[in-house]
Amino acid sequence: MSPPVASAKLTLSYPLYASDFDPQNSSFLLVGGGGGEGRTGVGNKIVMFAAQSFVGYQLIPYQTLINSSRKQTIAEVVDIDLSKNEDSVTSLAIASSTASSVTAFAGINSSQEDQDAGRNDHLRSFLLEYPPIKRKDAEERRDMGTPTYKGQTAALGRASLFTTSTAAKRETYQRVTRLSRPCKINGGQLGAIATGLAPEGEIVLFDAKTNGPMGPWVEARLPLGQGVEAADVDIIGLNDIDGSPPGTFAVAYCTDYDVHAFSMTLKQKPNPEPHFSYREPHPDVFASKTRPKFRALRFITPHLLLLSQNRPNRQGADLLLLELSSSYQGKLICRKSLHRGINAATALSVTHLASSQTSQSNQLVVAVAGQDTSIETLTLEYAYSPPYKSLKFRSHTILRSVHPQQITSLSLSTFLPPVAAGPSAPPQYIKLASTSIASTVVVHTFPLIPFPPHSSKSTKPRYVLTSPGRSDAATMGLSIIVSAFAIALGAFFLQAFTEIRGASPEYLGAKGWLSQRVHDHIAIPHFLENGTSIAPSTAATCSFSQSVSASSTPSISDQIADTLAEVTSFASDTATAAREVLYDTPEEAKAAVSSALDAASSAASELNAASEAYSATALSTISSLTSSVAPRASAASHHVRDLLSRHFRYRQQQPPDSEMHHMVIHDDGESGKLKAGFHRPGKEGSSSEVTRFENLSRKEKEIWKQRLEQAGVWAVDEGEAVLKGVFFGSVAGAVGAAVRGAMG
Repeated sequence: MSPPVASAKLTLSYPLYASDFDPQNSSFLLVGGGGGEGRTGVGNKIVMFAAQSFVGYQLIPYQTLINSSRKQTIAEVVDIDLSKNEDSVTSLAIASSTASSVTAFAGINSSQEDQDAGRNDHLRSFLLEYPPIKRKDAEERRDMGTPTYKGQTAALGRASLFTTSTAAKRETYQRVTRLSRPCKINGGQLGAIATGLAPEGEIVLFDAKTNGPMGPWVEARLPLGQGVEAADVDIIGLNDIDGSPPGTFAVAYCTDYDVHAFSMTLKQKPNPEPHFSYREPHPDVFASKTRPKFRALRFITPHLLLLSQNRPNRQGADLLLLELSSSYQGKLICRKSLHRGINAATALSVTHLASSQTSQSNQLVVAVAGQDTSIETLTLEYAYSPPYKSLKFRSHTILRSVHPQQITSLSLSTFLPPVAAGPSAPPQYIKLASTSIASTVVVHTFPLIPFPPHSSKSTKPRYVLTSPGRSDAATMGLSIIVSAFAIALGAFFLQAFTEIRGASPEYLGAKGWLSQRVHDHIAIPHFLENGTSIAPSTAATCSFSQSVSASSTPSISDQIADTLAEVTSFASDTATAAREVLYDTPEEAKAAVSSALDAASSAASELNAASEAYSATALSTISSLTSSVAPRASAASHHVRDLLSRHFRYRQQQPPDSEMHHMVIHDDGESGKLKAGFHRPGKEGSSSEVTRFENLSRKEKEIWKQRLEQAGVWAVDEGEAVLKGVFFGSVAGAVGAAVRGAMG
């Protein structure tokens, strides 16, 4: 289940296409959009929002409202009304910020008239001032409302950096605007813009620290070729990371199927040469001709790229990790499938939760927007320097139906670690902003947690969105241990149950775990096909007797062994015949398989007949073995007594008019031992020479009770109730012969 996420939503009067957070203050969000040229009533604007709540003139961060009673809102701070005769804002990025203002670049096409005249100032820069922050005490803040003060704005400049198109219909626009973070040492900053709907795609790199757009600030032009456009571009500074010379940057861009990367420095001449890093492989010969397309990319480190990719025919989207060598050759090291609701990714944003740029324990937060208006957030634990081993994405939450229509942009706020991390540090958050063509902007707030927790010995924990999990090896080892324990526990209970039921020999002694009363209710006699029962209490004895009987009847054992050998041979023939299906004609293969199956069926019938004969012989020899071996006499008596007790309970559980299995006790005339067994009604010889106890004469009842008492299988205080329904007879003849032998 996804954790709850606080959110605020605002609906404007024009569609939105771009957004970016102030890198130094996540409370401020810049968005841009509009209705374009010539659409009456729908203007073009750039608006600065406060992702927070105003209480008087005091700016209270939005996240502090999570546990308050005040309504969570987004407040408009500064806006720039753009000309309705020009195009809408298609992309934007904040270049730098101070405590009082921000500088931003945006992609805005000139009017169609200017474009037809060969002039399109598509790159604009603006300065937006924040309203002043006035501090009031608690009483004044409660009495004040939302401030009406608006910050001042200024257009810094405009420029046309793309190569002028010679096409009859000029539709080129600034699809991508990307800026690096300002370098800490010399403040250098590199920007990149890419074309959209251009006959020949192009990427222009420029120095973003100049005061205004002028011709000399262009650092490099990268022509992409006819019909090829950059899906996305990203830049990362190297001077603050690996000690490269000031003004050194790594640049990467992706087209539909290729990824290119290279490094460059400001004022470098000639233009840098992009290195081919990775190409989506062509599908198999028999597979679909379409290939997945790259949608966006971001640098995680100078040697690790994150890419989003859409599968053909809107069948889903994936995240890819590409490791770059020193020569910028790429190797795919990880692929993560996004949730099934995202049939195509439309936007990507990342933010780093790192205590420093070179920390070896970092967490990356990734947000991906889908065409279904859902947003999936994930985390990735990574080390800053290669080699990158065991990288694994962890899904954090899925935000469904965030907007009424397609999401156009995503922006994650920059995380700035607190100066004094520890128990005294205030709660930390990151924000996720999203816009849509339905004129809506939504800001979600995600709380961060310290890791390790404040309760640990660590004096300066780092902040994470999700606690780092175990390694893959540890997870697999734990899974194996738990699975083995579950299997062993299941086998233990299964063996105990079968022992209690009497279906297997005793190894655990499970019968002794239950009282006799409970055991008798659970352990019901098992009946064979010939009507003879094997009582659960004598299962082990029967197994021993059957093994002895098998040794005394070698012909049956040999017959079973021979039959099993024949079955094995026939199974081998069947497999051979099945393999020959690939080589023989259909008629020959069918005949071979049919012959093998007939032979196997015949062998199975012979094995079944031999098994029944073997079981009948083994059961019939149990009594002779127990009567000939003196130490087994007490076991036989216990067997008869146990059968008698079970028959009594079995009879109580059956309806009065049901056909029950008959228990028969007879006297071996030669040895004088008692024998007992169960027979089904209607079986041949089951009742012709035996008499039910109720039908015996009084004298015969007394003789049989005396015999049972002497054998230790019945006691006078048990009464005659347990003997009702039991048949009495002898192997040699009728009950009368047994009575006369007992009297003599």
